[in-house]
Amino acid sequence: MKIGILGTSDIAFRRFLPALKKCEGVTYAGVTSRTPEKGKPFQEQYGGTVYDGYDTLLNDSSIDAVYVPLPPALHAEWGEKVLESGKHLLMEKPFTTCPEDTEKLLSLAKQKGLAVHENYMFLYHSQLQKIKALIANGKLGEIRLYRMAFGFPKRGGNDFRYVKALGGGALLDCGGYPVRLALELLGQSAEVTQARLTTPADHEVDLYGSAVLENEVGQCAQISFGMDNAYQCQLEVWGSKATLIAPRVFTAGADVEPSLILRTSTGESSMELPADDQFLHSIERFKKSVEDKTAREEMYEAVQCQTMLQGMVLKKD
Repeated sequence: MKIGILGTSDIAFRRFLPALKKCEGVTYAGVTSRTPEKGKPFQEQYGGTVYDGYDTLLNDSSIDAVYVPLPPALHAEWGEKVLESGKHLLMEKPFTTCPEDTEKLLSLAKQKGLAVHENYMFLYHSQLQKIKALIANGKLGEIRLYRMAFGFPKRGGNDFRYVKALGGGALLDCGGYPVRLALELLGQSAEVTQARLTTPADHEVDLYGSAVLENEVGQCAQISFGMDNAYQCQLEVWGSKATLIAPRVFTAGADVEPSLILRTSTGESSMELPADDQFLHSIERFKKSVEDKTAREEMYEAVQCQTMLQGMVLKKD
């Protein structure tokens, strides 16, 4: 499978391409940008072609799939063009900015038999499988509550995350992570029961927020997020027997050895876990969706649920 990149974003250069080099059966075709000069560092570091425009890359019949790390407001437009060109779509999160756009892209992908993928990499880190195993084997007892928080300090003023027209805002950026983790742990019956987004008077997008989600059996997740906050990247699972804390649940890079903290009434212990390349595994999961119809349909459903929940947060606010 040959994959091209629309846009010369930092995440494509620093995270995607190093992981792609490790992925068996996938090769890098090249990159395109509205400013071709920005593609030169990509070519110097990783090879590939620097295409002279987005449409030129999409018209290359040798390319099978396209990675789209553009600002969120451009995802629907260019996601549609990727699918119309007959290529599989690996979309950087969020998939789109609204349920209607997501539904349109999924309908097109299903019609053409193409794979889509929303790049929430943390889902494919082995630490999440360990967390699920501890929940499933009763180590924590009955689950009383999930808490997820992801936030970071204010970025530079030119960052697209602060621009409404580009799909900025905390919910669509860092908020998507705890929403997606809540969906993973609560299941597809999850619904948003409460939500609050805060947009200060001197900003045009939400800077921080929170929400409560519940599933059909009454399990609850409290989530919080923000891009004007002290850094936090944590999952807490509160059980009847013990509490489990994962301090780096969303951002454990390939060189990070994450730890899990287990607290009981008699003390606290720590489990050291091996490093894992979650970006690589996300690309591998995309490749599986390309090759396997069942995996492809599972991703359609997950993407649809994720966008629906984000839409519910907006409605409940």
